[in-house]
Amino acid sequence: MGRVSQAQARENRERVVRTASRLFREQGTHISVADLMKASGLTHGGFYKQFASKEALIDEATAHAFGELAQRREAALERAAEQGVEQGAAAQRALIDAYLSVEHRDNAADGCPTAALAHDMAREPGADGAHRVYTEGVRDFAGWLATDDEDGIARLCTMLGALVLARATKDSPLSEEILAAARAALTEAG
Repeated sequence: MGRVSQAQARENRERVVRTASRLFREQGTHISVADLMKASGLTHGGFYKQFASKEALIDEATAHAFGELAQRREAALERAAEQGVEQGAAAQRALIDAYLSVEHRDNAADGCPTAALAHDMAREPGADGAHRVYTEGVRDFAGWLATDDEDGIARLCTMLGALVLARATKDSPLSEEILAAARAALTEAG
């Protein structure tokens, strides 16, 4: 089999990062390189041509996931501006509603990296770059949720805790009660 072009190599790398970002949020960072490459439609042997280590991929995939989160926040701001409503409050309300929804609960792969990767970041040895990216992402997310009265950390903790509990109780009515209670608490207080 011949060598791939530089453009194809970049495309393959981006595909692996996107796939890893989704799979890490859905299944955790413990997924094997072989399974990751298979899900990407590439061979296991090609991994080390693209990445120095799995930790390097975790770093990039974490950054990619937080980049997607930032894009969603920006889109919410643009929608609010188009509707002519106060950008901050309307965009925050839309994000809270989407974050604390059944759809987000049931779709970790495309969901928030803050909730999906928290467990792995607490336990992943040697993922210094990912820890830095994760910490910055959490700080940025909390800042985006800030109000005139608070820095956003309590709001983020409420959202994150509610989502994690809702996912853990998914097959019971309690799951949707948790989401509804957190949404009400955050939107009444905000």
